[in-house]
Amino acid sequence: MAAKTSNAFDYAPAPESTAIVDIKPSYGLFVNGEFTDATSGRGFKTISPSTEEVLAEIAEADAADVDLAVKAARRAYTRVWSRMSGAERGKYLFRIARIIQERAREFAVLESIDNGKPIKETRDVDVPTVAAHFFYYAGWADKLEYSGYGTGPDGPQPLGVAGQVIPWNFPLLMLAWKIAPALACGNTVVLKPAETTPLTALLFAEVCQQADLPPGVVNIVTGAGETGRALIGHPDVDKVAFTGSTEVGRSIAKAVAGSDKRVTLELGGKAANIVFDDAPVDQAVEGIVNGIFFNQGHVCCAGSRLLVQESVAEEVLGKLKRRMKTLRVGDPLDKNTDIGAINSAEQLAKIRELSEVGEAEGAERWSPPCDLPSTGFWFPPTIFTGVSQAHRIAREEIFGPVLSVITFRTPKEAVEKANNTPFGLSAGIWTDKGSRILWTASQLRAGVVWSNTFNRFDPASPFGGYKESGYGREGGRHGLEAYLR
Repeated sequence: MAAKTSNAFDYAPAPESTAIVDIKPSYGLFVNGEFTDATSGRGFKTISPSTEEVLAEIAEADAADVDLAVKAARRAYTRVWSRMSGAERGKYLFRIARIIQERAREFAVLESIDNGKPIKETRDVDVPTVAAHFFYYAGWADKLEYSGYGTGPDGPQPLGVAGQVIPWNFPLLMLAWKIAPALACGNTVVLKPAETTPLTALLFAEVCQQADLPPGVVNIVTGAGETGRALIGHPDVDKVAFTGSTEVGRSIAKAVAGSDKRVTLELGGKAANIVFDDAPVDQAVEGIVNGIFFNQGHVCCAGSRLLVQESVAEEVLGKLKRRMKTLRVGDPLDKNTDIGAINSAEQLAKIRELSEVGEAEGAERWSPPCDLPSTGFWFPPTIFTGVSQAHRIAREEIFGPVLSVITFRTPKEAVEKANNTPFGLSAGIWTDKGSRILWTASQLRAGVVWSNTFNRFDPASPFGGYKESGYGREGGRHGLEAYLR
């Protein structure tokens, strides 16, 4: 619901129709090109974060199911996919990309229902970027010898079976980041979506059937932590790709240590969004809002630490608060909504806990007047001022719509504060001086640095972090290396 201010517009609801989506009462596992029941018969429920209603019953895969999926992927790899020419593999990827475009509205609505994010984000960002990733890697499939990773008979070769575990914040987009390069390089896949957001992955399984993808090339096993552990620890998985929390990433690194599994990890972040005194303030404020409130702050590279130069801090904060008063929180399927529902009760509890810690440690909390729905999981856009480097809210990833504001005096101090974190995934720089952008970017220990923008992604551009934000790169030519021998 829109914040109540004297100069705010009142928007009539503009709901997206749910008629285009057919959510089945229950879903099985997708193994060897077919939907099948879990061997144990166990299942779990996926619910709507905005209404708390049960959407569907989902099959829960155990070690036996994972083994069947890996065996299917191995057969497909050995007999079909690795023997197929790159040009032929590319045709399947192009076909998948086109089907996703054709079913874009269906995917966008389903993602909003199951995840809680606003329809205008799934419609305008998530689904188009998913299709773009499949198009991009389809183009690479027959050009791997030009990728820079070897040529001729000793040129790049696929690894085999990839076990992939993805998070709940960008369910379909993370699927594309993982599956598209793996298939382009000639690998087959067993993917586990997050337990709170399995529905678009299962709809993607239908796309694989529609595209006549050979059985076993893509397998999708649903479940929680035990399912993921069974997949990662399976002895016939050659490559592990994980996006999620740093804590789980550490456990994966330990689990595969000593094996010959290749691993890429894209983990947490606590990105600094640095605003210098010569920054275009109005543009910077939009970047700050996009950096922390996009997708309810459920973004590993979110600009959750605002570092603003003292001389312009008052102006920046004043304009930021005015802008926040116009943000609309509510029904994810309303096309006017800016901030949707928090993904789960568990995540909402974590956001509330760390916000209360921020107040207890002396930071000043502010949110615009905001009417939140009575059902579902909701948290208002929030900023904390008077934050020091010692505050937990400045050190720990909140993964919600919560911004910590820290001031600095000199560019050197800004860099020192920005780098004073165990994470190193992303950063933002706002300034009119090109030389300052280049100097600051060269000093920051972050995998991605945006200048005078934030949260911009392109399939041709690599993404990944340093330190506790993981290792390896996804996207671009660099994203091929993780799936090639």
